[in-house]
Amino acid sequence: MSELILQAMLYTLTFFAVVTLIRLLIGPTASDRLVALNVLAAVSLALLILWGVSTKRTLYLDVALVYDIFGFLGFLAITRFLKKDKEES
Repeated sequence: MSELILQAMLYTLTFFAVVTLIRLLIGPTASDRLVALNVLAAVSLALLILWGVSTKRTLYLDVALVYDIFGFLGFLAITRFLKKDKEES
């Protein structure tokens, strides 16, 4: 039963990742794309955690933690870049 739930969650998160990727590609503004990128990072983090739980490997959990840290730092860097670009306009 738990395998069925994990598989359903994996398929649902994969669907959300595809929808978010579409939004990332067609977002009309830079802030829409930034939010979509942040959501995509969160969905991929959840996929890594679920994959680690379903395969019972802690390596995926360590990778997810490092990925989350770098994703947050990248989000901050892009936000600063967009803020500087907006101030110059």
